[in-house]
Amino acid sequence: MYARILVPVDGSAASEAGLVEAVRLSRLTGGTLRLLHVLEDVPYVGEAAAYGRWPSDRQQAALDAGHALLERCASLVVELGGRAETTLVEAIGHPLQHYVAEQVDAWPADLVVLGTHGRHGLERFIVGSDAEQIVRRSAVPVLLVRHADAAGERTEAAGARVAAPSA
Repeated sequence: MYARILVPVDGSAASEAGLVEAVRLSRLTGGTLRLLHVLEDVPYVGEAAAYGRWPSDRQQAALDAGHALLERCASLVVELGGRAETTLVEAIGHPLQHYVAEQVDAWPADLVVLGTHGRHGLERFIVGSDAEQIVRRSAVPVLLVRHADAAGERTEAAGARVAAPSA
């Protein structure tokens, strides 16, 4: 059923929780993972605008770090008994959900598995929610995996839900 599972990774604890769940699911379905890392341009917006691209030294450092992250994640997948391929995208001008949707179509994926911080209320309003935007835009099902927070909540997998209309 889920033969092609797209897993965006960013190196956070939430991302790793999503990756571990994706491997578990892929072992059940015999699926393959595609690990996606998006190099976002947020810290370099001023410089990118001035030069039309990142300065080459920062760009190379970001590329090297992105490739290293993907290698670590792919090694974890293999260690856990899964199969994965990797892809790195330089994101200049679009939010994360754009690149996830692009990969869903181009690969094509059957499922997106995404680790989430589970922010809500004012924190979500201020920080934003990539997960929410990915769920809204995705053409395929999205499995959100909430990682344990500092208060010690246990990790839980929760599929994207649609609220029932109120009466």
